[in-house]
Amino acid sequence: MYGVYNSRQRREVGIVLDVKKAPKSLRLHIGLFGRTNVGKSSFLNLVANQDVAITSPVPGTTTDVVEKSMELLPLGPVVFLDTAGIDDTSSISELRIKKTKNIFDRADVILLLTEADIWEKYEDTILYEAKKRNTPFIIIANKTDLKSPSFEFTEKLKAKTGRIILCNSTDFGNRDTYVNDLKKHLIEICPDDFLNPPSIIGDLVPSGGLAVLIVPIDMEAPKGRIILPQVQTIRDALDNDAAALIVKEREYPYILNNLKKPPDISVCDSQVVSKMVADTPQDVKCTTFSILFARYKGDLIEAVKGVCEIDKLVSGDKVLIGEACSHHPVQDDIGRVKIPRWLKEYAGKKLNIDVYSGHDYPENLKDYKLIILCGGCMLNRREMLFRIQWAKQEGISITNYGVCISFLHGVLERVLSPFPTALDVFRKELKNVR
Repeated sequence: MYGVYNSRQRREVGIVLDVKKAPKSLRLHIGLFGRTNVGKSSFLNLVANQDVAITSPVPGTTTDVVEKSMELLPLGPVVFLDTAGIDDTSSISELRIKKTKNIFDRADVILLLTEADIWEKYEDTILYEAKKRNTPFIIIANKTDLKSPSFEFTEKLKAKTGRIILCNSTDFGNRDTYVNDLKKHLIEICPDDFLNPPSIIGDLVPSGGLAVLIVPIDMEAPKGRIILPQVQTIRDALDNDAAALIVKEREYPYILNNLKKPPDISVCDSQVVSKMVADTPQDVKCTTFSILFARYKGDLIEAVKGVCEIDKLVSGDKVLIGEACSHHPVQDDIGRVKIPRWLKEYAGKKLNIDVYSGHDYPENLKDYKLIILCGGCMLNRREMLFRIQWAKQEGISITNYGVCISFLHGVLERVLSPFPTALDVFRKELKNVR
């Protein structure tokens, strides 16, 4: 069920607002529209995984707009607006329909529910109102247990929008499939303001605190510069009134010994994670830049869950490595050379590894057993979340460079120390696998 995270856990998974305290004005408003008895309330109950709205086969059961505030990860706080049917013919239908139409002006996204092979003026009216306001919409063909949509009907919906979900809102056994489809579409179309990322490091270091950032200077370091994730981490620390001390891995132990008190956190490039862990006192939290970006640009919890799939790989499995940068690869490139090598050595299997760079991405993800994404510094948060949700929709495990490298080097528990919830998830997932 959503909405069970405490305040510390919400910060960890990238949720800034408390689900109970977040003002409605700061939530993504999702309007549910459709004919009477099309299953709007049942769909809301399915998404919420609880009985939020009263359902009945009697048309007009929803007499007023039902508002349900909840947490819909990774989007964060949302409010669903379950409206009365626009074709209501009861004695108070005029008042109901007036209230329903007011929701058009409140909704950031519109979900239009219909049934198989039913599309008439009622549905066209909803789309007209949505398009008039430039409000993005998703069409949900509900009650597929009673009748499957015809090919012609499906093609008709595709001509109206590429965002279609076929659903049986009473089938809680397939709830994850329907909800993942919904999240994928919402990530694509919701306003940018609702995809604001968490802090990179500012919430992990107190005001006036110190973060030691270990920055290797090697073949992959651009001459005269340091790479973007490191720059952004420095800026985030400064923006949150903390200090950042920059060192190379060789000087790290010396710097630690000369500090008057231990730093609040140490962060390193994933390629030197083993040395950083060995040199860092147990009472000092530590992690990698890539793991910070797994949270900042994507979903750290999903990355931690996905990495455990490595223990289940068998010979012949395909692994996809998604590298956001389209740079010219160096001799010992992290995504094209090092991770494939470490992965094969760890698994002891003959794996088929494909690398896609930049915005290139395969159309058919079902061919892959595991996806490993980079930190995503060259992609926006929407695209990273979309890739993660797409993988979940296809039932494919997905993880991140930093999480993967730390796992392969046997230090993942240590570098998850700043993220207790992610650490708990990892331990539980690993126990299930092993």
